[in-house]
Parts: sequence; C-alpha cells; structure tokens
Amino acid sequence: MYLQRISLTNFKSYDFGDFKFSHRVNCIVGENGSGKTNLLDAIYFLALTKSSVSTQDALCVTHEADFMMIDGLFVGGEKGDVQITCSFQKGQKKAVLHDKKPYEKISEHIGLYPVVLISPNDTDIVRDGSEERRKFFDGVISQIDREYLETLIKYNKVLLQRNALLKQFAEKNYFDADLLDIYSEPIIECGIELQKKRAVFLSKFTPIFQKHYANLSESREDVRLVYETDVDADTFRNDFTKNRQRDLAAQRTTLGIHKDDFSFEINAFPLKKYGSQGQQKSYVIALKLAQFELLALEKGFQPILLLDDIFDKLDDRRIQQLINMMVDGTFQQVFLTDARPERTQQLLSHLTVEVLYFDVTQGK
Repeated sequence: MYLQRISLTNFKSYDFGDFKFSHRVNCIVGENGSGKTNLLDAIYFLALTKSSVSTQDALCVTHEADFMMIDGLFVGGEKGDVQITCSFQKGQKKAVLHDKKPYEKISEHIGLYPVVLISPNDTDIVRDGSEERRKFFDGVISQIDREYLETLIKYNKVLLQRNALLKQFAEKNYFDADLLDIYSEPIIECGIELQKKRAVFLSKFTPIFQKHYANLSESREDVRLVYETDVDADTFRNDFTKNRQRDLAAQRTTLGIHKDDFSFEINAFPLKKYGSQGQQKSYVIALKLAQFELLALEKGFQPILLLDDIFDKLDDRRIQQLINMMVDGTFQQVFLTDARPERTQQLLSHLTVEVLYFDVTQGK
C-alpha cells in the first residue's frame, strides 16, 4: 500500500499544492518554515482524519481562508486503489470521502491506510504525563482493532456526560443516583473491555519493542513496558460503585481506564528520571518501530513511514539503522524531511531503491 499523489487546498502553509510520490523513498527538503512538516502532516491527516500536531481542525486552515481540503490516491491496501478526500469548512463538521462517497462514520476510515510518524517531539511520550502515553497506545491499537476504537469513542463520550452531570449535581446541590447509573453502567462495561484489549495488545507489542530496543542499543540495557491500571474485570464494578462519593466530591470520574498509564523502565528504573537523552530517544524509536512491525503483521502490508527532521535529532548509528531498513525492504513507502538537501543526498546516495526529492521552498 502506498500514497501515489496528494493535492492540498488551503491546508496550513499551502494555498495549493499538488504532489506525485514514489512508492519507495520521498525526500521533502527546503528551508525551515517552508512547509516540510506541513506536507507530512497532510499525509498523516489523509490517513487518520486528523492532524498530528494541531488539536483542532480549524487550526489546519490557511489564514484568511474558511475551508481546507486534502485529496489523495492510495494504491493497494485493504480496499484496493481508493481516492480519499478530507475537507473542513469553518463552522461545519469535517467530511471524509472514499471515492467521493462519505463514510457512515469517520471512524470506519481509521486503520485502512496505516501510518507511523517519527518526529522530534516523540520524547514527549516519555517526559509528559500519562495522557500522552495513553494517546500513543490508543492510536496504535485503533489502527489495528476497529472495535477498540468504537468502544473508546463511546467511553470518552459517556465520560464527558457523566462528568458534566457530577458538576451539575454540585452546582445545583442535588443528587439522583438512578440518573448517574445511566452513565456509570457503560463506563464500567466499556472500561472492562478496553482494559482487556490493552492488556492483550501489550502482550504482543512488548517483545517486539524489546527486540527493537536491543538492536538500537546493542543490548546494553534491559527495558520494560508496564501497563498500570486500576481496572480489574472481577472487581471493577464494585470498585467503581464504592468510588461514587469520591466522584461527587471531585465533580469528575476518578476511576477508570482514562486514568491508566504505561510505565517506561530501563534497568528496572523509571526512564523519565534515570534515562539519558540517548536512551530516551532509543526507547521512543523502538516504540515506533514496534508499532510499524505490529501494524504490518496485522494488516499484511507495510504502513507508510513518516520521518520528520530526524537527521538533526538522531546520531549517525541510529540514522544508518533506519536507512538500512529502507534498503532491506522492512520499510516500503517512506517520507522524510530535511532542511539540508545536500546532507540527505549524501546519506541516501547508496540506496538501491527509487528516491524522489521535493523542494518545497517557495513552492518549487
């Protein structure tokens, strides 16, 4: 599966852009601020119906425009050759079309055209709070398991409604147990289902991740990935019910899979506190390579790989390992950005696969 072409209208820094890609390696070069990362983000948006960096679709619309559109052609994959169009008009809902027909639910699109993004901000997964780690793993699982995604969407929707009700109880100084139970029951049921799926996923993901970390670090350290949750299938219903008074006092739901975390450890110590910058980078790259491998195993074809500004952030050994994986067929279609085209050309000069260059400086 690969992306053959993409057209942009009013997407971030692009008033208009039209690109035809190689099915192997595509290098997006240009000065800083010229739109390299924005082009990668458009590819990410086309595959996952959202930006990798902007929290709101409106932030993807070019200044002074009131709509944006991304149109592309994916070749191969689960559905064969398909034209995908993502559009957003300010004040309206986002639209996603496959061969000019809207999905019944946008979530149906997720996972059909899997992508893996490696970017300079990835170490935020290590340094930031549990929300970033949940977001990462939810994103990986959702590209593999549509049922997981649907359950997660339902859980998050009901969670917002329950929290709003708890706040309303406090503001109006009243309580209705039967009304609260209407929202508590789906949180309990969905929470147990999601916890089980996360645990099963980690059992598959962890050994693949550890293999990639060992390759990156030459087996110098022992790394672990620990799933931390308060949700137990046997006791969660009772635990959740007993927690009601705490929820009422806090005016929010204080127990559930939205509180889960994933502990990153190196040599039995927390990576965030005891890992060097190099170890943290290796850990995160191993996470992304494991994501890539597991997606490929589950889908039967390789995801698209997006490498944003990695040559400035990784040492020569890690860069060479990624380049070797381009050559040996581990990766199929790759997009990478670099502000120094001469460096990219030198690093990729020995590749035996097709390499195309796109200079996005001043629209070249």
